[in-house]
Amino acid sequence: MKKKILVTGGTGYIGSHTVVELQAAGYEVIIVDNLSNSNKDVLDGIEKISGIRPVFYETDCNDKSGLQNIFIEHKGIKGIIHFAASKAVGESVHNPLEYYRNNIVTLLNLLELMPEYHIEGIVFSSSCTVYGQPDILPVTEDAPIKPALSPYGNTKQINEEIIRDAIYAGLPFKSIILRYFNPIGAHPSAEIGELPNGVPQNLVPFVTQTAMGIRQELSVFGDDYDTPDGSCIRDYINVVDLAKAHVIAMNRMLEDKSEDNLEIFNLGTGRGVSVLELISAFEKGTGVKVPYKIVGRREGDIEKVWANPEHANKVLGWTAKETVEDTLITAWNWQNKLRERGIQ
Repeated sequence: MKKKILVTGGTGYIGSHTVVELQAAGYEVIIVDNLSNSNKDVLDGIEKISGIRPVFYETDCNDKSGLQNIFIEHKGIKGIIHFAASKAVGESVHNPLEYYRNNIVTLLNLLELMPEYHIEGIVFSSSCTVYGQPDILPVTEDAPIKPALSPYGNTKQINEEIIRDAIYAGLPFKSIILRYFNPIGAHPSAEIGELPNGVPQNLVPFVTQTAMGIRQELSVFGDDYDTPDGSCIRDYINVVDLAKAHVIAMNRMLEDKSEDNLEIFNLGTGRGVSVLELISAFEKGTGVKVPYKIVGRREGDIEKVWANPEHANKVLGWTAKETVEDTLITAWNWQNKLRERGIQ
């Protein structure tokens, strides 16, 4: 019998790619998502890729009784991958209370229900934002946690502390916290990809929409940072590479290979790429120009950060394989597929 995994936020960007990889690995997936920043049509894309349509519940993870009903209906869920969260740095600065409610209460509900339904482990979707502006680059898991520069980043720090405290208190489950750097790209089939509702908050969908003519021009937030070209530097990781790390993490917990009840891994490429370099790489790979303008810095942005992924490489046996250039081409193929489908 296939092991059952609950994926919160499973119709979202990273969630949908992870569902595909979980199904390919032989898991039965149950998705819960309130569709606040995703679309139910994503299920069609998942099914086209995998041949399997996952069970789906349009439920908000803030609704504890709704979650409980899912656990009752699907007895024997072994693990949870928790993506469901609001995730835009800039938006969080302006709507902090919404971010604290969406990102913290949802985790509390899951952790309180896990012992009751004998759920063995939870993979938590965290972020490199917990490191703030690191003192040393590249960033290892031992780098100090810095005061958050945005409510979004603060919710990730708080949630990590909640998980740590729960496990320290002896609650009967394991957790692997995955600190992402910057996921980009789309599935090579172009059946699923990043599809934010409204104006994109992340860089690459804004790049592809601008290249497509949907947006007039891209705003580059600052060219006066202490970086070679003055724009912010990030570690851009292919979303399918990232999704595969979640399957490895789940396998590790359920097969009882974890060295501790709580483990933390950085997921990145180890390569820092500036915003202007990314635009140039997109233009080179696709042959399409991206109109952009330099504007003032954006509140909450970190100057430069990229990963030291050696811990994940060694312990998980996971490596980011796809290049930024090839990944940007998948993002452009996805944008073209959306145009063919009459979306945007």
